[in-house]
Amino acid sequence: MDEMTGRSAMAATGGGSLASSSIFSNYPLLCAFTAFAIAQFIKFLTAWYKERRWDLKQLVGSGGMPSSHSATVTALAAAIGFQEGFGGSLFATSLILACIVMYDATGVRLHAGRQAEVLNQIVYELPAEHPLAESRPLRELLGHTPSQVVAGGLLGITTAAIGHLIVLVRSRT
Repeated sequence: MDEMTGRSAMAATGGGSLASSSIFSNYPLLCAFTAFAIAQFIKFLTAWYKERRWDLKQLVGSGGMPSSHSATVTALAAAIGFQEGFGGSLFATSLILACIVMYDATGVRLHAGRQAEVLNQIVYELPAEHPLAESRPLRELLGHTPSQVVAGGLLGITTAAIGHLIVLVRSRT
């Protein structure tokens, strides 16, 4: 409680970082966006390497290695931990959110993608005169394997740690 009162007083008097903060200096938010961008760019480069063509959908699409969802939420949680402390309720909340997102990526979304594969195969094998034969295929790459989620999580933690080091170096100059 005293810590919060001190922060409020610092912000009200113009002291401290809260009064001068903006969305562009929000370290946890910047780490989360950076981790997302790096993960999507890795997918983009990987798709080019495998297929020898540029696939712009990889910059915004879901699924694949590494998980950008996992990278984003772990970067956010780790950055909050570095900034606010790992014992606080804000870190606890962000950690639980990260766990839910990563569990969902390997659970519901992964299995929905596998079901889409089966349904697409069934529709493909329908006779041409069937009303569903010309239906648009379902998206199959929705979820992530556990290794994709772990890779995304490691990317997120690394991004937050590097961001934290940058903040420390900048604060000393």
